[in-house]
Amino acid sequence: MKSQHLRSFWVALALAFYTAGPTNAQEPVDLEKYKAEAAEKWRADIKAFGVANDGLSQSTDAILFVGSSSFRRWEDMGKDMLPYLSINRGFGGSKWSDVAIFADQLISPHQFRAIVFFVANDIGGKGKDKAPEEVAALAAYVRKKVKEHQPEAAAFFIATTPTEKRWEHWPQIKLANNAVRNFCESTENTWFIGTESIFFDKKNKPRSELFVDDKLHLNQDGYTRWAAAIKSHLDSVLVDDKRQ
Repeated sequence: MKSQHLRSFWVALALAFYTAGPTNAQEPVDLEKYKAEAAEKWRADIKAFGVANDGLSQSTDAILFVGSSSFRRWEDMGKDMLPYLSINRGFGGSKWSDVAIFADQLISPHQFRAIVFFVANDIGGKGKDKAPEEVAALAAYVRKKVKEHQPEAAAFFIATTPTEKRWEHWPQIKLANNAVRNFCESTENTWFIGTESIFFDKKNKPRSELFVDDKLHLNQDGYTRWAAAIKSHLDSVLVDDKRQ
């Protein structure tokens, strides 16, 4: 019973931070404890994004992808996501705390009609795992940043993929997925993209044929199926899309 009350508290907290107005802007968690490590680890990546932005032709019709290594490694995103125009801002190994800390640098340089998030490293059994509720609170904080920059832009949060590499931690990862799903379902213009039906076999285990040898990242077949699911959700929301 106590854990249920705690979970309800964190979900309510996440929603409160998302809906808070500018005069009540607060961080959903203590980001200070993450900032030093994030600055050291990602300084070069964030600087590289800034350089790339200088040469980027911005389009209000674009879809901005922000997340971790599964985005960074997606070499054919531009082709796989057609007819959508994509901007890839994935940095490998990043966590929700990293995305929250660098939210302004990742989001505000761009114009876009929708943003898609995939961040999959907050729960991995390395001793610094976040509680599912903290993951949802951080996602809520980042969603608020998006709304501050582009109030009308749609936001999509992709579920963390079930993988053989982290199968031992799947129960906790699934709780985090559910917490983010609950947040999305309670938040305007925000959608959750579940992927278990893509990556599970008939025994509800990860489909090894969709992953590279590290059993964590997708191969091209995995990306093709992932892209189809993402585009399906974009299509269902961006109903005024006129692309042929």
